[in-house]
Amino acid sequence: MRIASLVALLTLGSGSLAPLHAQVMPEPDAAEVAKTPLRDLNIDQRDIPAVLQTAANDPYARAGLGRCDALVKQIAALDMVLGADYDIAEDDGAQRLSEGRLGQSVVGSIIPFRGILREVTGAAENDRALQAAFTAGMVRRAFLKGWGLGRGCAYPARPKAAARPAR
Repeated sequence: MRIASLVALLTLGSGSLAPLHAQVMPEPDAAEVAKTPLRDLNIDQRDIPAVLQTAANDPYARAGLGRCDALVKQIAALDMVLGADYDIAEDDGAQRLSEGRLGQSVVGSIIPFRGILREVTGAAENDRALQAAFTAGMVRRAFLKGWGLGRGCAYPARPKAAARPAR
């Protein structure tokens, strides 16, 4: 049983969260790369933005959504944290090796047994909570746009693609 747990922790190593992390989290800059060892030791945690905490608590909350401008405000707050939504993003969604992610990988590879260390210090759990909050924020934004579409709101309180005729 202990061997299986150890193997599971080892497989959680430095790269296992990277694909999920890269899909949602913003592009790391030089400061984020420099903080990698501190984050691995759980000394410098990333805070979950309030708008994502609210989304995580109830991504389908309908209170206060009676007007289209209320939807626009909530969507804009989510856009500030999450970046552009899929309906307007210029990126094709392909995973690319960026300088920031490469830097984080190199800095992280210096720490021996990084995956185990991150689990023991709680850093991995913090990253999972942040990832879950970002996912909840994306779900909330999609819900708000769907709600706006159903209410007949104009873009950006509805998906931009919904304004175009079907092909």
